[in-house]
This record gives sequence, C-alpha cells and structure tokens, in this order.
Amino acid sequence: MKKRFAIWLGSLAIVLMGCTAMEGEMRHDEPLVNTYWKLTQVGDVTPQAVDNQREAHFVLHTEESRVAGSTGCNHLAGNYRLENDALHFGPLITTRMACLQGGDTEQAFLAALEATATWQIEGQTLTLRDASGAAVAHFEAVHLN
Repeated sequence: MKKRFAIWLGSLAIVLMGCTAMEGEMRHDEPLVNTYWKLTQVGDVTPQAVDNQREAHFVLHTEESRVAGSTGCNHLAGNYRLENDALHFGPLITTRMACLQGGDTEQAFLAALEATATWQIEGQTLTLRDASGAAVAHFEAVHLN
C-alpha cells in the first residue's frame, strides 16, 4: 500500500511540474488599448526616473480614440487612429512645464509617437515602428492596482 501511494504521489508531482512548465511557456499578449504602457526605450535613450516627475507613458482609451499620458515632464493628450497593425497619433498636445531633467526623453518620445506607423506586442512589450519598419520606441505594460 505504501509503495502504491509513493508511486501515485510521484506521478502527481510529475504531472504538476509539467503543468507549471506549460504555464510558463504560454505567453499572454497584453491588449494595446486600455493598457498603461511605460516607455522603456526611445531611439538610443533609456528613460531615467526623475524625482517629482511622472514616468513617460501613455494609455490608449477606447472612448473617442483618445490617448493620454506623460512625456516624463509634461502631460500629453490627443487622438489616435488604429486599424489592424497601423497606428497613428495626432494631433497631440502637451502642457508646457519647464523641467530641469527629462527634456531629451520628452522630445524623443514625442518624435517617436509622431513617426509611428505600426505596432507590435509580444507578451508585455510593445514596440512602435515607423513607416520603414524601424523600431522607434519600446514600452512595457504596467498593471495598476
């Protein structure tokens, strides 16, 4: 009886390990719309966190195809057009606060949004590409509690 129980317990452990491994292999792509996308790379610039400033990010809202976010210095808002893998921003507006840090990131971020022609999501990573297919910006999905 003990031997059968040991075999059963060992088999159960193997099955559970296989299920856990399969979960790790299954990739869930985040939705483009209604997701908080944190800027992780724009051109050659890696954004740095700055005290008392919001991180660079955007959210595409389904209502009226509105985009809202932050450049890392100023708030941004505007419209977007989405059709399959084509994505276009504009016109965009920003507040005009002077920031001692983050100005380079802000300009590169706004230029990347303006140049965006397509998008691609792999797991929790969003890549925006220009008309030639070159990556202009990378983002990471952030889940807000």
